[in-house]
Amino acid sequence: MRQGAQTVNKLSPLASVSATRDVLEAHGLATKKALGQHFLINDGIVKRICDVAAVSLGDVVLEVGPGIGTLSIALLQKAGFVVAVERDADLPAVLANTCAQYTEKFAVINKDALELNETDLRQVLEGQLPNKFVANLPYAVAATLVLDYFEHLPCIESATVMVQKEVADRMCAKPGTKAYGAYTIKLSLFARPVDRFSVGTSNFFPPPRVESAVLRLDRCPVCDSAGQPCSSEVVQAACTMADAAFATRRKTILNSCKSYFEAKGVAGQSVAQAIPHILEQAGIDPKLRGETLSPQDFLRLGAAYMSF
Repeated sequence: MRQGAQTVNKLSPLASVSATRDVLEAHGLATKKALGQHFLINDGIVKRICDVAAVSLGDVVLEVGPGIGTLSIALLQKAGFVVAVERDADLPAVLANTCAQYTEKFAVINKDALELNETDLRQVLEGQLPNKFVANLPYAVAATLVLDYFEHLPCIESATVMVQKEVADRMCAKPGTKAYGAYTIKLSLFARPVDRFSVGTSNFFPPPRVESAVLRLDRCPVCDSAGQPCSSEVVQAACTMADAAFATRRKTILNSCKSYFEAKGVAGQSVAQAIPHILEQAGIDPKLRGETLSPQDFLRLGAAYMSF
């Protein structure tokens, strides 16, 4: 009786080793290491993800890597609609079974999430595009996906994602720390971290070799130091300057940027020669290293680069 009550109270009935194995075996499947498949088996973690994401019936949720539907089932109970993107061609049929009771508010796109675009979403959604991104992400593409979706899917207001601990560190890093780099700067131009919690390897089947973390990022407006909105062109230029500043991490920003643009051949030679002027215009000491600069510094560098 007690065991039955516990099952009823679970947000996701698939959040256990036995349930996960049963679903996979029923469909003649096994976990695929090449796709980075690690299924959540702790219902408490599933609940906490939903709580951190603050999913409600007014939300349309985008999920990447739904697997057998462990998190999907929880999201479907709370959201107005869930659209899941799954690369594994074997899993849409599984999801059709495990999420069968939610067919009217659930759609699956069988596609590589790195190739997803707004047109794909409009083909399966009527009206509102996804405003929240909630997922247990494949670790190999997690960092790229989060930045890409904030950059190219303006409908996304927040992302609550399970990622490798080291990736979460990079997403949250402060200037002057080891984890701080070009990726941190570029992501910070679109979103800011607002919540985070750790997840141990025992919460997955099969267990990954690395520790994980769930991180929520909220979209933020990109403004200069005077509070004025920055154009998309300046933001992109700031991203370019971030890549240049960290091209050779141990070098000064002057030498790293020069090396970065010189490596681009003839097209980059004129920019390389102008780096001292760009740094001066942005008010950046050429002897500093990239890891000491703030995102606002890179926005000034982007504006100076644009005016070159």
